[in-house]
Amino acid sequence: MSHTSKVFIPLNVAVLTVSDTRTLETDTSGQYLVDQLDTAGHRVVERKILKDNLYQVRAQVAQWIADDNIQVVLTTGGTGFTDRDSTPEAVACLLDRSVDGFGELFRQLSYEDIGTSTIQSRALAGLANRTLVCCLPGSTGACRTAWEGILQKQLDARQGPCNMVAHLVPVLQG
Repeated sequence: MSHTSKVFIPLNVAVLTVSDTRTLETDTSGQYLVDQLDTAGHRVVERKILKDNLYQVRAQVAQWIADDNIQVVLTTGGTGFTDRDSTPEAVACLLDRSVDGFGELFRQLSYEDIGTSTIQSRALAGLANRTLVCCLPGSTGACRTAWEGILQKQLDARQGPCNMVAHLVPVLQG
């Protein structure tokens, strides 16, 4: 089974910001992700902002997972330890398979910027219905860490020895 492609394969991505206070005008984290995805050649097919509500977040992510036109869902926000942070609980039960290394690597990379505070990050990722779902912290710096340190390469079909695109696009399935 091939895990790479010789050509770039643009992916359809949905971006969800989970916040009680941000708007499209003030959502620097979601905008950062949209800008990086666009620059890389991917297609942002939907972008939304939802309040920190476990059931609304779960319903939206489930809808995107069920949409065969979406290969990646990126969420930003709601991964901390406050009483309102519930993105991991909203999403984890939707996943068919977790990508444990995502959260582990994110925290390792984040340690360089924020030290031991990284233990309070509950960043996670997993696969469901051939859709990669990644839950990132809400700060723009954390989104930059995830993009530059993980996502940029793992969403590129040319990245070897393997990448996540091989699990999202049927033509690369073998």
